[in-house]
Amino acid sequence: MPSLDQICREVIRNRKICILIPTYNNAGTLADVLNGCLYYTDHIIVVNDGSTDPTPEILRGYDRITVVDQATNQGKGMAIKKGFETALQLGYEYAVTIDSDGQHLPSDLPYLIDFHRSHPDAVIIGSRNMDRPGIPGKSSFGNRFSNFWFRFDTGIDLPDTQSGYRIYPLHRIRTLRLITWKFEFEVEILVKAAWRGIPILPIPVRVYYPPGDIRVSHFRPFRDFTRISILNTVLFLQAVFFYIPLRWWRNLSDVGFRKSLKLALHDPRESVARRSAAIGFGVFMGIFPVWGYQLIIGLGICHYLRLNKALFTVASHISIPPMIPFILYFSYLIGGKFVEGTQDFDLSNPDLRIESLANNFFQYLVGAVILSIFAGILAFYVSILLYKLFATSGKNR
Repeated sequence: MPSLDQICREVIRNRKICILIPTYNNAGTLADVLNGCLYYTDHIIVVNDGSTDPTPEILRGYDRITVVDQATNQGKGMAIKKGFETALQLGYEYAVTIDSDGQHLPSDLPYLIDFHRSHPDAVIIGSRNMDRPGIPGKSSFGNRFSNFWFRFDTGIDLPDTQSGYRIYPLHRIRTLRLITWKFEFEVEILVKAAWRGIPILPIPVRVYYPPGDIRVSHFRPFRDFTRISILNTVLFLQAVFFYIPLRWWRNLSDVGFRKSLKLALHDPRESVARRSAAIGFGVFMGIFPVWGYQLIIGLGICHYLRLNKALFTVASHISIPPMIPFILYFSYLIGGKFVEGTQDFDLSNPDLRIESLANNFFQYLVGAVILSIFAGILAFYVSILLYKLFATSGKNR
């Protein structure tokens, strides 16, 4: 029976897989990474992204690999794009990306390849355990930050969206429109692959951070977090205004409006608690004092928490025009119990004393927050009760 290492070599050869290593000034670790990869294959592409250290001399010692030299440093994303382009020109169908700073272990390659055998059309991510001792704080925080926004943008929960140890199906990602060129590239390609319907699957791998005098990190926290934040803002807007509605519309077109609406409002796969939570949250957001933004904010949170968006939307319409005077009145009334120097709010006045709200806005604000919390909790428990009553009556028929 062949070993996992032998299977790895055979799959790499038969499925036209190459190892892609983008590198910039990692002369202290590059040779170890190359030697580890050469144990499994010589189908290796190294993109030297304008290194100014001994990297060129190291690469000249390897005549079995393909080296692509870029005259100036253009960023990791651009190096990977150039590597993809070269791989396609050479006839490869898949590319395994691995960082040259030594944190990824080439000895984990057989596990990624073995997992790839069952999922040839997926992007495979080697997921690191970022919670173990010894992980740099900025890396752990950046990973959690990236995971949060990836889940928000796509609805997919991944443990490590920043790992550069991946397998890409080149025939599926070659048509993606990618606009970034540095570290944020690896977030962008995952989000846009997910939007395109390409599966993204994690598999655990080990991680090793060499000592600081050996490992060179080119991640600049302030500058690169800023770039990633700008990218996440752009992806967020695209998700909210295009890709999330598009997925909903496609689902609606497939199953029909009435059936889709019925399933959205009463999905049997959802627990009573989760459906009730969507209703309670809808009531909360309908009253919460962010007028004009309740749906945008609420739907975004529902998407992240995977709450029923249809139930949320219906419940949030507690703030329809006929209800607004009552919401204002009770918010103002409740706020008066907690804020000093309050004024009365006369519900019988046809103008509803709006000037009182303007002059005592803080009173309304406090009351609206308290009212929204109370009404949301009440709606949650009432919904649970009604769901259980209807379930009981349905069984007795």
